[in-house]
Amino acid sequence: MSTTKDPIGIEGSIWFQKSQNRFLGGDRIALLEKIDELGSINSAAKAVGISYKTAWHLVNMMNNLSEKPLVDRMTGGKGGGGTVLTREGRQVIEKYRIVQEEHRKFLENLEERLGDTGNLYQFLRRISMRISARNTFSGVITELTRGAVNAEIVLTLNGGQQIVSTITNGAVDNLGLKQGMSAYAIVKSSSVMVGRDLHDKKLSARNIICGTVQRVIEDSVSSEVDIEIGSGNIISAIITKTSSTRLDLRDGQQACAIFKASDVIIGVN
Repeated sequence: MSTTKDPIGIEGSIWFQKSQNRFLGGDRIALLEKIDELGSINSAAKAVGISYKTAWHLVNMMNNLSEKPLVDRMTGGKGGGGTVLTREGRQVIEKYRIVQEEHRKFLENLEERLGDTGNLYQFLRRISMRISARNTFSGVITELTRGAVNAEIVLTLNGGQQIVSTITNGAVDNLGLKQGMSAYAIVKSSSVMVGRDLHDKKLSARNIICGTVQRVIEDSVSSEVDIEIGSGNIISAIITKTSSTRLDLRDGQQACAIFKASDVIIGVN
């Protein structure tokens, strides 16, 4: 079985709008085409999969919004007599198809300019993840060292910062982790400590990542501290308000995020 992912394509739809109302789109054009082909709104409604009542509602709406009627109802019995498109209706279909063709060419050109969509695919997968942890970082596994029970994973982020995680060998096998593959490091904000002036300090925590305080949000008990560590990566920490006050944390100050390797969860797509 092939493991190649289908390439990402771009799709879009065209709507004509009038007086802030959607006037014509692909579904209504299809209805008009079936009316023109079958000569019956009842048959056209069945062909496009809507009710007779809905079909007439759409036709009335299009006729009302158009400068001239698009559909003309001929004499007929219950269930719909003969129904024909007016000259205006046929012209609208023709113009819509021209716009649709140009729109298709535009999307094809955009896909060509995007080129390889692999990175886009990874980005969309990343932003679609729903997890409770505030800190999720994307990177590449640059080191994987196995011990008797646990393994140490070094994930290098786009900006060169490294996050170290300790997980079990079983987890490594279950996730299929290998050096060089893409992965995510996930850290709860409550697991992140904040420090200042740590250049000469010795700590047992494997992860000490320094940057600039971007924002401090305080409530009566806790403070949320966001530290920008480069390349758009931000680490959020939840600490006590007392700690925030004691550290005198303010926007623009240098500070370090500190967390243990055992607090880092590794995830893959």
